[in-house]
Amino acid sequence: MNEEVGKRLLEEMEWYDNYLNMGKTDRSANPSPGNKKGGLANVVEKALGSIAKSGKSAIVEVLSPGQRPTKRGLIYAATPASDFVCGTQQVASGITVQVFTTGRGTPYGLMAVPVIKMATRTELANRWFDLMDINAGTIATGEETIEEVGWKLFHFILDVASGKKKTFSDQWGLHNQLAVFNPAPVT
Repeated sequence: MNEEVGKRLLEEMEWYDNYLNMGKTDRSANPSPGNKKGGLANVVEKALGSIAKSGKSAIVEVLSPGQRPTKRGLIYAATPASDFVCGTQQVASGITVQVFTTGRGTPYGLMAVPVIKMATRTELANRWFDLMDINAGTIATGEETIEEVGWKLFHFILDVASGKKKTFSDQWGLHNQLAVFNPAPVT
């Protein structure tokens, strides 16, 4: 990433740290109990997992919550960690299709945009065969390569975005409410 993007990233992290410190927020809630049960020891491991999923491209832009992108490429959207709040912020930023990776099966879907659920474990994909759209657990078992699963996901995104296919969430009408992040006190 270039220097300007690096500065924006630091600004967003500093803003969020200050926000949490103002409310004397207990940060032990992240990673969540489910994350810990799944094997994550701390928030650094959780963040590194998110970074690994983004691939090898340089970050080209950093967005504040709800801000719309102005560039193409890998974009960092500063959002709270909550699946539901993060997803709502992505919708506010103009996203039209979400890819939601899960190793534990978070029951997440939105009516506003299609949410492609990607299982990171084959056991989860088999158990919830009618809720998980893509099984990426085959990478860990060696049945498929990252590239093969990546192409499956790419084609599924195109099919969903063009209206040729529906996600399981949309097919079954399993949708969560939008959860708005309010960075200020509510009066």
